[in-house]
Amino acid sequence: MTSRQAKLQEDTYYRVMRLLEENPDLTQRELAQKLGVSVGGLNYCLKALTEKGLVKMQNFANSKNKFGYVYVLTPRGIAEKARLTSNFLKRKMEEYEALKAEIEILRVETLKATSTSTVKMQKNNPGQL
Repeated sequence: MTSRQAKLQEDTYYRVMRLLEENPDLTQRELAQKLGVSVGGLNYCLKALTEKGLVKMQNFANSKNKFGYVYVLTPRGIAEKARLTSNFLKRKMEEYEALKAEIEILRVETLKATSTSTVKMQKNNPGQL
């Protein structure tokens, strides 16, 4: 069983790689903002992805950021992103099904509580309802 921390890290890697694939010349600050993480946390993540050979920094003269580089997924990174996408989707579907079940339980409990309180009100105030 994968630990909660490992799942969070995998989700973060997936989200970073997805954003980079969509827009490789985002700055670290822009990436961090879109992901809701600190720039330092994003830098740590990018470094790990680079060390694993999944992402590389490439010089690019037309880059919008002042440093003139873009983050590019390597072929290995593209394959890993596909695997992460599959895992992410599976986890989110499981969460969705669990949430649907919990909502149904709460809906039934609410209906029971509402009907019980209505019956009690009718017994206590028979002429007012």
